[in-house]
Amino acid sequence: MVNENDLRTIISQVLQEMNLDKKEENESAVTGCASCLKAPEIEEGCIPDVTEVDIRKQYLVEHPVNKEAYYDLKQYAPCRLGIGKAGARYKTDPVLQFRAAHSAAQDAVFSDVDQDFIDSMGLFSVKTQCENKDVYLTRPDLGRKLDDNAVNTIKEKCKMHPTVQIFVSDGLSSAAVAANVGDVLPAIEQGLKSYGIETGVPFFVKYGRVGAMDQVSEITGADVTCVLIGERPGLITAESMSAYIAYKATVGMPEARRTVVSNIHKAGTIPAEAGAHIADIIKKILDNKASGTDLKL
Repeated sequence: MVNENDLRTIISQVLQEMNLDKKEENESAVTGCASCLKAPEIEEGCIPDVTEVDIRKQYLVEHPVNKEAYYDLKQYAPCRLGIGKAGARYKTDPVLQFRAAHSAAQDAVFSDVDQDFIDSMGLFSVKTQCENKDVYLTRPDLGRKLDDNAVNTIKEKCKMHPTVQIFVSDGLSSAAVAANVGDVLPAIEQGLKSYGIETGVPFFVKYGRVGAMDQVSEITGADVTCVLIGERPGLITAESMSAYIAYKATVGMPEARRTVVSNIHKAGTIPAEAGAHIADIIKKILDNKASGTDLKL
């Protein structure tokens, strides 16, 4: 039988051991928290840029029946086909690519062309009757009309009655203007010069629609008017630009009188090649004194 003194000794030893265990736990917890507070390690490398993926070469369907034939079909158009699924949902890469393309399209519509770029191209700036981007997007009719200051500036700075009047407009994609005009405009001017065709003073129209070229034509008295304008961006590219060309354009004329060169971008018609092609078309329009559906080639 354990006497009272022995019992006290046993209890004392147990309490001491319990205190020691608790102290070790506290020290371990403090050490763990300290390790959590350490600066994170930065690994070398980078996340792949999803916008650089060529979706014509991307095929994510697992265990395809005839991958080669499907791949051949995808080469005809850069569509989001054969992107595969993870269960009932799309895979992560195609979703990120779609969201990136959507963001680029929004940026192209809502941002303005950088004034430094306009200056570097040697263009003076005028604007339509749209006061801002919101008005431009909701009132297409005002984007076809120059404001009074624009009319006066064009009369003051431009050569009257040139053979060809070229101007640039932001349209629905500032990104298209920034990506293509630097190559297209010089190529057009060089091509027309080689044909001995006189050109007027080029300029930039802010918040412009295609129809603004009709008023420009009437103001300058040009035989041919050509506008380089950003097109509505899609989910394949936000940098597509078009050239609209018309012979003796007039306000209110039918759209059928315009000749169009579209899909000018790095994955479509290469900008420099497009410029040479546009110069050739302008020459044919002058030779035939007609444009649009009236131009018979």
